[in-house]
Amino acid sequence: MKWIYSVSLAVSLAMQPAFADDLFGPHPMTEQARDAFVNQLLSKMTLDEKIGQMRLISVGPDTPKSAIRDMIQHGQVGAIFNTVTRQDIRAMQDQVMQLSRLKIPLFFAYDVVHGQRTIFPIPLGLAASWDLDATAEVGRVSAYEAADDGLNMTWAPMVDVSREPRWGRGSEGFGEDTFLSAQMGSSMVKAMQGKSAADRYSIMTSVKHFAAYGAVEGGRDYNTVDMSPQRLFQDYLPPYKASLDAGSGGVMVALNSLNGTPATADSWLLKDILRGDWKFKGITISDHGAIKELIKHGVASDPQDAVRIAMKSGIDMSMSDEYYSKYLPGLVKSGAVSMAEVDDAARHVLNVKYDMGLFNDPYSHLGPKESDPQDTNAESRLHRAEARDVARKSIVLLKNWRETLPLKKDATIALVGPLADSQRDIMGSWSAAGVAKQSIPLLQGVRNAMAGKGTVLYAKGANITDNKGIQDFLNLYEQAVSVDKRSPQELIDEAVAQAKKADVVVAAVGEAQGMAHEASSRSDLVIPESQQKLLAALKATGKPLVIVLMNGRPLTVVKEDQQADAMLETWFSGTEGGNAIADVLFGDYNPSGKLPVSFPRSVGQIPIYYNHLPTGRPYNFAKPNKYTSHYYDAVNGPLYPFGYGLSYTTFTVSPVKMSSRTMPRNGSVEASVTVTNSGKRDGATVVQLYLNDPVASISRPVQELRGFQRIMLKAGESQTVKFKIDVDALKFWNQKMQQVAEPGKFNVMIGLDSVRTQDAQFDYL
Repeated sequence: MKWIYSVSLAVSLAMQPAFADDLFGPHPMTEQARDAFVNQLLSKMTLDEKIGQMRLISVGPDTPKSAIRDMIQHGQVGAIFNTVTRQDIRAMQDQVMQLSRLKIPLFFAYDVVHGQRTIFPIPLGLAASWDLDATAEVGRVSAYEAADDGLNMTWAPMVDVSREPRWGRGSEGFGEDTFLSAQMGSSMVKAMQGKSAADRYSIMTSVKHFAAYGAVEGGRDYNTVDMSPQRLFQDYLPPYKASLDAGSGGVMVALNSLNGTPATADSWLLKDILRGDWKFKGITISDHGAIKELIKHGVASDPQDAVRIAMKSGIDMSMSDEYYSKYLPGLVKSGAVSMAEVDDAARHVLNVKYDMGLFNDPYSHLGPKESDPQDTNAESRLHRAEARDVARKSIVLLKNWRETLPLKKDATIALVGPLADSQRDIMGSWSAAGVAKQSIPLLQGVRNAMAGKGTVLYAKGANITDNKGIQDFLNLYEQAVSVDKRSPQELIDEAVAQAKKADVVVAAVGEAQGMAHEASSRSDLVIPESQQKLLAALKATGKPLVIVLMNGRPLTVVKEDQQADAMLETWFSGTEGGNAIADVLFGDYNPSGKLPVSFPRSVGQIPIYYNHLPTGRPYNFAKPNKYTSHYYDAVNGPLYPFGYGLSYTTFTVSPVKMSSRTMPRNGSVEASVTVTNSGKRDGATVVQLYLNDPVASISRPVQELRGFQRIMLKAGESQTVKFKIDVDALKFWNQKMQQVAEPGKFNVMIGLDSVRTQDAQFDYL
């Protein structure tokens, strides 16, 4: 691939500004050498210089570059974020080397969540690929582009399990399942960090948000979380643990409180669990302004108290506030915070700088000055082929009545909807340094696919929303949403006129990217009314209707499912999104995505995650009974279940074959099925393994994902898919908070989603 280069861009020491003779390498990249070096460096540092290392400063209106230059000169800053060009990063590192006493390099960080310059599908969409190779590809390309811009760290991956679709930040995570999130997170960490975070085209990850941020009450961002220890350890902590076991050097601490204690003040989380039980040796970083917020949380009386609590709790680095520099010196002088605690935090910061290779070469991710790109946003810096490949794998076919899809390229197609020609929205939230003008919207993708064959008729049809308050909210910090000044009826009339001339209508509807973002919680999950009216008018034309959803969360689309002849879930699919969606629409790519979240029928069903606990009065769909756990005013169960996704071909799954009906203590068994492509097209699918412990010391979920394999089959081809089940797959946290695997029967379920499965049993002895 073009992003792998053999040439080294390392800068020789002779080309760098002068600095302390014994500070810079080459240093051996071993833990023993690092510890000795950092201890020696700490002995040379003043209290103010140690505190300076613990400050992470954001470039912006509140801290302009001139102010940062002064901070650097006085050793008051340890790292910078929100600077993403080599020229700016080089200038700041030069200032350290030329102006500061000890010349300790800065590290530079950014939110590289689903791509740096080439934008891939949002993480929720990436999870829909159920493809760890695709995840690794996203990680490698993202790290390459970020490192090529001079960055050293990313605030990613986000592995917050979320069963709350009202929460806008669910778009940044991998969905509702613990196992899938853990697999995706660890794959991303390994790909981004590579063999070493010091390598030229690797960056260090900072897993976020520790812990349980995805479970905020009511889906309201920054809200409280309250849950049992069993649920915390069983469902929410494993993805963080898996990502740290994969080698992540950083942890970003959550903004929420957990069982009454803000995470920023939670020494049990940050010391007992993270460093004690998990043996984490990297850096902990507060979220933006979180130390100040301890006062509003009601656990700190004043700024000094907030700093004292954060330090005692284990926050190494303070993101974007001045509290550490203002109040730590006085707290150390009074004895409220010990010098040993300051040393411990500063040591963690210096450790990761060593691990990044900055003490071998402060310019290691910059290369020589003459190598800086003349055009930062040059097309040649993008990785379009990789982005298109991953985006196609993330698309989920939700409905395809009478084989409406794939479309014919020689047809006349009316493409309508407020998202059909939006370059900004198709990139999604947290799109890093991506440039909207470089993204391919759906309209361009369809035109590219049909060039010289059929006809594309376009009409916007509606604004994202006609609610002025929501329009203003979405455009608060940038002109993110364009508002057509024509009346809603004029927009609809134009779209209907185009639809009447077409063979088929494709409607691109859903959310603007800003509607599925930080601080973008929603109390309802419907498609905005302006778009609902458009869909109703299009349906009334009698033309076949294909709905292309673009969104960052599950939406309640019962009515849309009834209206549509076919429906695709495309999420926010990134720089090459338009081409990727067109590939699926016209059958150049057979859709294979599977939902990483359950889609509710209404907001009143939330939470409706698949791996819920049983009740004493379960609802039976075949034999409904009044006194059971259900809603009497609606169809029960999700509209689309976890793991669901159709194809342009059909697959059949054989009964489950067990290698043994018994599993010895600490042994394993193998479950296998034969999957056959029984249709007429080649295609890929995802085979999913679920387990259930029907009788245990505490209630266990009705099913839990414990394995998955993505396979590609030619038409008529069969493949045997095998899953090894070992004792770790059976373990859970019991009432005494012991992780155990209890003897007894276990149910095995294998299928192509969480509902339609082939079942078997075995006994764990």
